[in-house]
Amino acid sequence: MTHPTPWTQQPHSAAPGVEHAIQLRDVTKRYGKGPRTVLALDQVSADIPVGSFTAVMGPSGSGKSTFLHCAAGLDRVSSGEVRLGSTYLSRLGEASLTRLRRQRVGFVFQAFNLVPSLNVEQNIMLPMRLAKRRPPRDWLPYVVDQVGLGDRLKHMPSELSGGQQQRVAIARALIMRPEVIFADEPTGALDPETARGILALLRHAATDLHQTVVMVTHDPHAAAYTDSALFLAQGRMVSSLASPTADRVSSLMTGLRRGA
Repeated sequence: MTHPTPWTQQPHSAAPGVEHAIQLRDVTKRYGKGPRTVLALDQVSADIPVGSFTAVMGPSGSGKSTFLHCAAGLDRVSSGEVRLGSTYLSRLGEASLTRLRRQRVGFVFQAFNLVPSLNVEQNIMLPMRLAKRRPPRDWLPYVVDQVGLGDRLKHMPSELSGGQQQRVAIARALIMRPEVIFADEPTGALDPETARGILALLRHAATDLHQTVVMVTHDPHAAAYTDSALFLAQGRMVSSLASPTADRVSSLMTGLRRGA
């Protein structure tokens, strides 16, 4: 049974009538200049619906991480447009872009990126502290309960398993109720059983907490937890799957690797 969240407002959301949490239009991203220029994204367009769980996939060097970095405002595009809700990222100055990432976007990375000198509770609350905000009284206990860390709040990161550290990272991403959670290979450093728990938690964030989750992954089994999968090859968007299964994703990825 799904219980309502204690924080009655929905996650930071797009303007009324906006159906997509993220939109990319003809996005190109180049690194370097002259003959050494690397074309990481080549006129990529994508629509990611509000409240969805989307996998971004492709062979090594296909542009997956660049896609995520541009969509999240971590990297500026060379041309084209990225829109978070109703906000065009290219129109923001550095200070506004930093504020947007802090308040409207959550991040979960393979390396966890926890602050070793802070305990679990302090790591989770770090985005709130940086934003000089406090959540409603019952929100932190609710998030902690959702990720199963109620008995670990005073532990240091070094006292946690890899799966527990990743749960802290997910709780930290959830605490601000961002418009989008971006996850870059969040299960890449975990054993299969622990990875399944993390993927189920991200699925729960989309289904029950109404978050939009965008996950870069190379794992067909991870993609099977999502609503849809987008496929990149050589910096271009080449395919997509709705309701992906591990077998369908694996077959498509095999074809992309052979064509690389």
